[in-house]
Amino acid sequence: MVVTNYSKKVIENFMNPKNMGSMENPDAVGKAGNPVCLLPHQRIDCNPKYEEIENLGEGNLVLSHTGAYAKIIGISSRKYSGNVIVLRTRLGHIALTPEHLVFAIKVPPRAKYLITKNKKELMPAWYHCSDLRKQDMVLYPILKDTKHITEMELDIPKSKFDFKSKPLPKSLPINAGMLRLFGYYLSEGSISLKPSKLYINFTLNINEKDICQDIKEISKKLFGIDVKIKEIPKRKTIQVYLNSAILARFFNKLFSKGAANKKIPSFMLSLPPLQQRELLIGLWKGDGYINIDRAGPRAGYSTISYQLCQQIKMLLLRQGIIPSIYIDKERIKDGVNHKLSYRIHIGERDSLIRLAKLLGYSYEPKVRGKILTWLDDNYLYVPITSVKSQQYDGTVFNLEVETDHSFTSEAFCLHNCGDMLELHLRIGKNKEGKEIIEDIKFKTLGCAAAISTSSMITEIAKGKTIEEAMKITKGEVAESLDGLPPIKMHCSNLAADALHDALKNYLAKKQQ
Repeated sequence: MVVTNYSKKVIENFMNPKNMGSMENPDAVGKAGNPVCLLPHQRIDCNPKYEEIENLGEGNLVLSHTGAYAKIIGISSRKYSGNVIVLRTRLGHIALTPEHLVFAIKVPPRAKYLITKNKKELMPAWYHCSDLRKQDMVLYPILKDTKHITEMELDIPKSKFDFKSKPLPKSLPINAGMLRLFGYYLSEGSISLKPSKLYINFTLNINEKDICQDIKEISKKLFGIDVKIKEIPKRKTIQVYLNSAILARFFNKLFSKGAANKKIPSFMLSLPPLQQRELLIGLWKGDGYINIDRAGPRAGYSTISYQLCQQIKMLLLRQGIIPSIYIDKERIKDGVNHKLSYRIHIGERDSLIRLAKLLGYSYEPKVRGKILTWLDDNYLYVPITSVKSQQYDGTVFNLEVETDHSFTSEAFCLHNCGDMLELHLRIGKNKEGKEIIEDIKFKTLGCAAAISTSSMITEIAKGKTIEEAMKITKGEVAESLDGLPPIKMHCSNLAADALHDALKNYLAKKQQ
């Protein structure tokens, strides 16, 4: 790991901390920490959808930095007035309090690290967002939960007055055709749930006769239903009707109704990546494009559903395809109202190769191009594109997450704690009979400076009398480390505060 702007002593205590750990039945315990929070409307990956943090509750599952879902076991909120940091990446932007820990890579400002190959040699760690700068790398986890499912229950009963719907099997296969049909619906489909008018409708471009034929064949094979096809030359569209009240209600249950509300059910997001390819093919053929013949080859997908956009991002990452996400604001163009939409862009060379292969195109680029992002089996590594600070006055929120202690925003991983330090003391007596700190251990969560100051406070305090230890100051801790950067002086506060807290607790217990 590369650590910059620190003295040799800070780095030494960070890499080889002294007295780390805990002790059984300590005589005193001291704690100190910095509460960290997000603004209320920041969205968190909460199975089965992205939800604003203020709307989350205990028991909800959130995606942790491990790529698995973990349970929320606590919610906190508080009033905050002060500076917040807004970090933006190609996936989105998040506003958070300055001490919030982000899973990231600090990129040293040296020419060597302009090359991505050299950046990959750096190790990620939890950094305060206030320490991060443009072009540092943040990490986004790739979903690890995988469950192979071959069929699903069609648990929609026939309504009392439905005399037209053809009987359907009690279970449906989750095969290539079914997943493509789901993709077509998410991109081009709509549902009518009016009494006596319950059906699924696909609106296609008049040139998309291959999709029309695919829908026809899938519907006949899986449901035994003949679709109704209607061409509208004036609008240059083809309407494909799948007339089944049961299927209309089933699709509504799975994917919701209305373009802005469409979403992929959670079990489909956990299908094996190989199985998910057909879903992506249906999605991309419906509302996506790929243009590999232009000077700057690219591909894209557009939707007015925020949830669907984020879920497609996850599907793409599991295929080794790196997306960027842009927001196209609501506007009027050529007399047509365009709603706010979310545009997924694929322009990175290797990602285009993978997407082209998935869609059945042959693509062999002649120019490699500059690589700014990369993937491994666990994470997407993406650069910070801007860092801004702004004033905020209002309520802020944080989560306590079981086991993994982290959660994922739309743009990167966040720890659910700030710098937290816990000191354990064993009190003994010296030759003069005065009480001294005979032994001391620490447990900490935080950055390099937090670990270093925790290590140093144990070295300074060990063997001191209680009176001497109470006089240890943050300045003494920083001086013993040959100084700290100004932005990190709060870490020495943390160490001194935890020690004083432990000693006060010990003295209070003695008086009981």
